Amino acid sequence: MVKRIDHIAIAVKSIAETLSTYKMLIDEGVAHVSEEVVEAQKVKVAFLTIGDTKIEFLEPLSPESTVAKFLEKRGEGLHHLALETTDIHQEVTRIGSKGFEVLNEPRPGAEGKVVSFINPKGTSRVLIELVGDPR
Repeated sequence: MVKRIDHIAIAVKSIAETLSTYKMLIDEGVAHVSEEVVEAQKVKVAFLTIGDTKIEFLEPLSPESTVAKFLEKRGEGLHHLALETTDIHQEVTRIGSKGFEVLNEPRPGAEGKVVSFINPKGTSRVLIELVGDPR
């Protein structure tokens, strides 16, 4: 079951430059930033948390990463909408049975979570990421 929107992700060329811009928009005392590298996806990730809301910034670490290819094709901008699930494996099965194309089996993602993506062709051209706890 989908519980809530977990985060909105933006593909960027430079997390450092982007965070500088967003920090000017938002009172730094309100926002919290955490950064990590997700080797499996060849990206550097930064989460800007404002209250219960997170914006994820994705910076490619390799020209072969899917984020690098996204930037090359589309430029910086909205990459995906992430939905938190109570059981990601069950949700992947449920969504697949509804006719949506699941792009990958649940795999390691940022923040110790497990992620799976849904083809944007079936969701008004918005890439959907399902996020869940590893089990």
